[in-house]
Amino acid sequence: MTTQAPDQLRVDGHCLIVLERTLQAAFPEEGCALLLGQTRGTTLELHRVWPCCNSWEPAQERDHRFQLDPREQLLAQRWAREKELQVIGAAHGHPSSPAIPSATDLELCFGPTLMLIRSGLEQNPWRAWWIEGEEGPSEPRELPLRQGLAAGDQRLGK
Repeated sequence: MTTQAPDQLRVDGHCLIVLERTLQAAFPEEGCALLLGQTRGTTLELHRVWPCCNSWEPAQERDHRFQLDPREQLLAQRWAREKELQVIGAAHGHPSSPAIPSATDLELCFGPTLMLIRSGLEQNPWRAWWIEGEEGPSEPRELPLRQGLAAGDQRLGK
């Protein structure tokens, strides 16, 4: 995805609104989405959100587990390439726990990637994490979350 680890995530407020609605619709289960964007230097830019269904089995564990459907991932990757974007990571909700990657999140994660988590418990619910993880689970590194129009948004109306 990128040759250099990012030092921040820049997000347009509209993307956070889409993510909020996606996660609210899934509640009380963990909602999830793919994050589409670009890397500019050491900044990850989130341009689009690709809402996904939580396909975790067994279904009764979806209140604390999520899984992205591989078919949705392939569709998102194909669409992103056509728009000169890439899948930069995934977002999901922790309805009843802090916005910190769980041991399961890290175990099932393929890095390097971005993990954006929304907590149902915290006053500032969104936290962004960078996971190296090329050689298996690694310690997540929190990224500052900057709101504002990402630099490439003006050209994305293709």
